[in-house]
Amino acid sequence: MDDASQRRTRGRVVLADDNILLREGLASLCERVGYEVVGQAGDAARLLDLVHAHRPDLAIVDIRMPPDHSTEGLKAARTIRERHPGTGILVLSAFVEVEDVLELLASGRGIGYLLKSRVTVVDEFIEALDRIGRGGSVVDPSLVHELFTAQRRDDPLAHLSSREREVLALMAEGRSNAGIGRRLWVTEGTVEKHVRSILGKLRLTEDTDDHRRVLAVLTFLESH
Repeated sequence: MDDASQRRTRGRVVLADDNILLREGLASLCERVGYEVVGQAGDAARLLDLVHAHRPDLAIVDIRMPPDHSTEGLKAARTIRERHPGTGILVLSAFVEVEDVLELLASGRGIGYLLKSRVTVVDEFIEALDRIGRGGSVVDPSLVHELFTAQRRDDPLAHLSSREREVLALMAEGRSNAGIGRRLWVTEGTVEKHVRSILGKLRLTEDTDDHRRVLAVLTFLESH
């Protein structure tokens, strides 16, 4: 590929899923919107080889792959993060897997977790890829819901208003203040006030970096 072609691509992608139909579908979708698919894998070992060989901008990884269909993909994602921290990672799962995923989400920038059902909403899926490629975080709303509804002793969220809970859920999905404002039809200034209140009630230090803010919220929710 020449320099001009490299500039036009949205990023270089490696895909890993043992379901070849889904994998080919994802590859076709990625290429159609401007990503360059540089490799496909059906198991974790092949995925790691491809990432090492191609150093892609983004790895899209199924959480469960051969041989045991347990968390091979998640373990491979952790290895990628350790060996190639510049590669963004999007983990796909058929089910919400709270405990397994939170550790990976806390590992740095450019990380995401989506249910496979979310892939069918093409615009949101591509938006997620772009956000991870820019170093942001993406968290499936279903995971956020699980965290909110889990029974916890001395629930810290009990002190939040219903609007603050809405804002917190959108924060945990990785949205900026401007993005939250657009979703809730309020001004960015109003969102900033809600964020300050939320961080104060949760005893979290306010930070201007969206990613650290998401991690702080997720870490706090996980520990209660």
